[in-house]
Amino acid sequence: MVKLNKIYTKTGDDGTTGLVAGERRPKYDLRIEAYGTVDEANAVIGLVRLHTASMPDLDAMLMRIQNDCFDLGADLATPDTGKTPKYEPLRIVDSQVERIESDIDHLNADLEPLRSFILPGGTPAAAHLHLARTLVRRAERLMVELAAQDTETVNPAAIRFANRLSDFFFVAARWVNDHGRADVLWVPGKNR
Repeated sequence: MVKLNKIYTKTGDDGTTGLVAGERRPKYDLRIEAYGTVDEANAVIGLVRLHTASMPDLDAMLMRIQNDCFDLGADLATPDTGKTPKYEPLRIVDSQVERIESDIDHLNADLEPLRSFILPGGTPAAAHLHLARTLVRRAERLMVELAAQDTETVNPAAIRFANRLSDFFFVAARWVNDHGRADVLWVPGKNR
């Protein structure tokens, strides 16, 4: 259980932040950027949920996703050092990826077929879902870049989770846009 008695510690005043095991990294470190971007996406999910109270199935999915995003952040903040840890690190697991896939399939079953690329927008919930989608895509790119470094590791299930999560947000945005009927369609070359 997490217990926070004091919110400010002043330890980050030197431009560093601590990973779960205590290692200090610069706040611009790629690993910090990755889980910070996941945190940004999670904040946007909070905004989405202001608009989904009347959609209990979707709201429950989003609540689970918010919790999973904290799991993802914890996973990224606990790099595998190859040493035996003092405790079992929290990792994204395949069942979390599979649940996202199931949620995508559930929402996608109700959608109008996609006949064009769509522009972010429509309802407020859809606009926020598209924003969450783009933030998760950025987090995924950062995670892949981090994993490509010789001195770093990233849980492969975490990368799969981020990839599916952005797909989920795309489908959910269409779902809240009257099952795709209120999507804002891209018209190529419209303003030439």
